[in-house]
Amino acid sequence: MAGGNAIRGSRVGAGPMGETERGETAPRKRVSFWCANQHESRPSFAADAEIPEVWDCPRCGFPANRDRDNPPAPPRIEPYKTHLAYVRERRDDSDGEALLNEALEALRSRED
Repeated sequence: MAGGNAIRGSRVGAGPMGETERGETAPRKRVSFWCANQHESRPSFAADAEIPEVWDCPRCGFPANRDRDNPPAPPRIEPYKTHLAYVRERRDDSDGEALLNEALEALRSRED
């Protein structure tokens, strides 16, 4: 069903805009960053901007730097620890035994 509406699907201001309407573009430079997976990303920066040392890789999310032969190491992801795992790191079996005996004594004294 052709309605004959020539501007259907377009919006106000969607026409071609060039530098005459927007103004001159700032001078830019592209910088290569490499991650541990050897992905190269080339973000664009203003010519007078300070280039960051580290950039996040858009493909894998690892940190990337400008040294292709020596990229930063990927972050170490530690698995989720339960509360019990943290307690076991802080206390050994003798500490647990002492705490258990103390709690049992408190319960027994309350019953009397």
